[in-house]
Amino acid sequence: MQQNMVVTQYECPARRVPSGQLTKIPAGQFISIRQDLGGNYTVTWQGNMLRIDGTDGAAIGRIPEKLTFSENTTGQIDEDHVWQAIKSVFDPEIPVNLVDLGLIYAVDVDQQQKTANITMTLTAPGCGMGPILVSDVEYRVALAPNVQKVNVELVFDPPWHKDMMSEEAQLETGLFF
Repeated sequence: MQQNMVVTQYECPARRVPSGQLTKIPAGQFISIRQDLGGNYTVTWQGNMLRIDGTDGAAIGRIPEKLTFSENTTGQIDEDHVWQAIKSVFDPEIPVNLVDLGLIYAVDVDQQQKTANITMTLTAPGCGMGPILVSDVEYRVALAPNVQKVNVELVFDPPWHKDMMSEEAQLETGLFF
């Protein structure tokens, strides 16, 4: 595993692996980048494994991933923006986005509460990265215009299977047959 030591440029939000608990890495800290896949960074700092979102890449000297949304002057949540944000989240072990993996079952927007409600699953109920993926979805969807709250419900019924993947994702992962 190739590692790259960097120093945080400013305080950086991060999430603990595998719990997804939010923490902050102060400026001027040495961290080791252990993985750079799917637009996010898995790092170690003070003996903890953490995940830094790609949109916060500048804090560790990387080019930040930018999520750009079409103009929305209505003050309402645009469901397409929510889907766009989710599609920017990649499985850290299978570098394919969660939408194309078929892990997102539903998006429901509550305009009154300014809330995006997402129902999703995992490729396997015992997936150790489940809390991180939920946290990734919450973090990215919260970046969509007019979203004030994100609720993610993790379900396992119906169980996920490869036929839920897009054809492109099946080709990418070698599961198209």
